Amino acid sequence: MTNGQTVDLGVDWDIARAAIDEVGHAVVPAVLSAGQCQALAALYDRPDGFRSTVVMAHHGFGRGEYRYFAYPLPGLVEDLRRSLYPGLAAIATIWGRRLGRDDGWPAEHQELLSLCRDAGQSRPTPLLLSYGVGDYNCLHQDLYGPVHFPLQAAILLDAPGRDFTGGEFTLVQSRPRQQSCCEVVSLGQGDMVIFPVREYPRAGRRGWYRAQMRHGVSRLLSGRRRVLGIIFHDAR
Repeated sequence: MTNGQTVDLGVDWDIARAAIDEVGHAVVPAVLSAGQCQALAALYDRPDGFRSTVVMAHHGFGRGEYRYFAYPLPGLVEDLRRSLYPGLAAIATIWGRRLGRDDGWPAEHQELLSLCRDAGQSRPTPLLLSYGVGDYNCLHQDLYGPVHFPLQAAILLDAPGRDFTGGEFTLVQSRPRQQSCCEVVSLGQGDMVIFPVREYPRAGRRGWYRAQMRHGVSRLLSGRRRVLGIIFHDAR
């Protein structure tokens, strides 16, 4: 991948959409090679290239850290964000129609960023997360402002079982008048999970309804776990 290009990531979007409709997320294996994962993970320990660092314990978010990239994004991160967006925008537009929204999402990512800027959202949101032993991430949603694209992605950069144990990616779905439903998502190094930012449409007996979704990470038992998070809207 090179900066400024849209590349084919080998995602079957029909399969991805069907998986999200069924269980609330989709896993795409081997989006990045081991070498690409290692190169991205190594960025975390460099002092430049980030706009801010968040220590989760300081804010009650859990334990661990994450760093938001600054613009310009690293070439690989920019390419992933740009290349994933059109397929996700098609899914998001279908979701909007199911929930009564007539206007669709822009077809190209740059158009979405223009909407963000108009709403005062200009800070980049792609981030690297780093977990050590005992670290975890509380259940949350990544909104950042009035414009929030309804899908996001995360790519695991370290190898489970070799580099770390524990630290399972977890999704909790809240449904009206029903108990919450939990999904633990197993990922390998370089695998990507696609999931809702806040809510998505579920089919019920009376038509489509809004299922609320939160995500987090269970406690890390050993090693170090790093993740690339790709959020498509920018922040205030």
